[in-house]
Amino acid sequence: MGEDKSSLKKKIELRAISEWVSKGDSVLDLGCGRGILLAELVRLKDVYAVGVDMDFDKISRCIKRGVNAYHGDIMELLRSFDGDSFDWIVCSRTLPELENAREVVLESLRVARRVAVGFVNYGYWRNRLAVAVSGDRVVNEVYPERWESSRPTNQISVNSFKEFCAKNDIKIRRRHFLRADWETPCAFLPNLMAGYAIFEISKDKHI
Repeated sequence: MGEDKSSLKKKIELRAISEWVSKGDSVLDLGCGRGILLAELVRLKDVYAVGVDMDFDKISRCIKRGVNAYHGDIMELLRSFDGDSFDWIVCSRTLPELENAREVVLESLRVARRVAVGFVNYGYWRNRLAVAVSGDRVVNEVYPERWESSRPTNQISVNSFKEFCAKNDIKIRRRHFLRADWETPCAFLPNLMAGYAIFEISKDKHI
């Protein structure tokens, strides 16, 4: 049996982010979950790793893995740090679940020199087709659960994220797009054809 989509996303994100992060960098993971990505970055790049999550059980798993982690609100933790306290902040599939996504991104760019943002691309063509044909909640390989089994989400597309960056003077430094199988790179029309996107962003002062 092949890997599930969640495991594939973690693997692909780790592959991209580990190429971007330098050995010994400091990394803060927002919505760190069980700390799998941070633990691997520690192993591969010897980073100084810190995580934050609202789920106490997941924080306990982080600590068991030897990863420093805080149980609490993301924005409150960000505001407790001085500017450029970290080399990197990782925001992996977290933005769609936040009520204050814009504020979290901007505060992250204050706290870290680089921010890696990963999200499911709502602009994927099958998402559009499903809504146009049925007028119902999208259910496919990108969004596999019906509305009653999933949490509310911000519907972020590749183009809407680019527009957000342009409006807020955010520099897009690198990007990595995947097709709906979460493995194959997507180099053509990513807003339409990509199932998942990972961006490296920074403020202009860090260019």
